[in-house]
Amino acid sequence: MTPEPQIGSTPWRASVLTLFPEMFPGPLGASLAGSALKEGIWALETVDIRRFARDKHRAVDGSPSGGGPGMVMRADILGRAVDAAHGADDPRPLIYLSPRGERLTQSLVREIACGPGLVAVCGRFEGIDERVIAARRVREISVGDYVLSGGEVAAFSLLDAAVRILPGVVGAPASLNEESFEQGLLEYPQYTRPQSWEGMEIPAVLNSGHHAKIKAWRRAQAEKITKMRRPDLWTSYQAAHDGVRKKDG
Repeated sequence: MTPEPQIGSTPWRASVLTLFPEMFPGPLGASLAGSALKEGIWALETVDIRRFARDKHRAVDGSPSGGGPGMVMRADILGRAVDAAHGADDPRPLIYLSPRGERLTQSLVREIACGPGLVAVCGRFEGIDERVIAARRVREISVGDYVLSGGEVAAFSLLDAAVRILPGVVGAPASLNEESFEQGLLEYPQYTRPQSWEGMEIPAVLNSGHHAKIKAWRRAQAEKITKMRRPDLWTSYQAAHDGVRKKDG
């Protein structure tokens, strides 16, 4: 069973290491995440990596060893920034947002949300010196198979996904269980007023008041959409259910 985030006296705490601290809280200061931030459900701090540079120009990068285009964030400077934000006794995971990392999934989001928070490293240029990843045991996470200008936008995605499932953030927590990926499926179609719009009607079953039929319709629609749009998810879903059936048998 997937663990659930627990309410505690200490807020879920996020630290973001970045060259652009002025980008935060950005979208995290609005809507659900912003309200939760003001209410103290979670806390956010930014760490300016440039503060740990020791030359007058506050340079943080160097040419890649072995040649090649672009620049790489230096190990000594980033290492000092990481150590300042993530002490030896800090239980939070140290995460580098990287296109080569493990793919961010809802189960991984829930795993992170169930912990005390996170420390996110936002890279720039061609990335960060590999020695920092190895020496500080950094976990690499990717938000998708594409490349961004920096890790900040990826950090927004990870933080928003985690914060919204913290206790007290969403008004109707039960609604989280019906969302895409929570049950291994994409979400079923949603409808609301008016009953008729441009010649299209809301499916009659949704107005039937028959809860069992509505539940069955929604599950069938979720399965149909997942099978059509995400065959990879559908294969995993089928395998999981086959395993449950074999265990029960």
